[in-house]
Amino acid sequence: MSFYWIKTNAFIKWVFSNYVWDIPNTENKIYLSFDDGPTPEITDWVLEELHKHNAKATFFCIGKNIEEQPYLFEKIIQNQHAIGNHTFNHLNGWKTATKEYIKNVKRCAKTIAKHNYSLTSKFFRPPYGKMTTGQLDELKKQGYKIIMWDVLSADFDNSISKEKCLKNVTSNIKPGSIIIFHDSVKAFQNLKYTLPKVLDFIDEKKFKYDVIP
Repeated sequence: MSFYWIKTNAFIKWVFSNYVWDIPNTENKIYLSFDDGPTPEITDWVLEELHKHNAKATFFCIGKNIEEQPYLFEKIIQNQHAIGNHTFNHLNGWKTATKEYIKNVKRCAKTIAKHNYSLTSKFFRPPYGKMTTGQLDELKKQGYKIIMWDVLSADFDNSISKEKCLKNVTSNIKPGSIIIFHDSVKAFQNLKYTLPKVLDFIDEKKFKYDVIP
């Protein structure tokens, strides 16, 4: 069993206050996000499910995947979802020198701009949620907002059941929550069960969808 926190608590938010963990609001808004795409068929499926509910989300894309699937990247944008930077090669910041890490982030940013010149995304989410203080400081200097999450679905964890994945979200979501899913091959087994039910739950509870501002 993997060890991670599903619901981000107040102490973590206070210690790591340079990160955006949630977006409190009085309008009942929640913020869906998807990491690791675009991925053939899986991202297509996610976009179709979101469309059924008129739901908007923020996609933290890997630069290499954008290069390999430009049509899918364009489809995300055409569906009026927001885009975030997730490095070019899905780097673990704790295992990567700061200079190399920042270079990789910049490469992803150039790839985003190359495929949509009008898009200047300044949202960044570190793969695995891991980055050093030096990496954080450098990205903040460059104007990035470091977007983390308030609710972790853990869809990537094949050791948990699809029912547990669903409960991870529905038991913890509240107004302002940033919910993290993954449009990846590894996560799809849990995602294909969980996402439609989460979208139904959000509609039932009258939450409002929005992209990360």
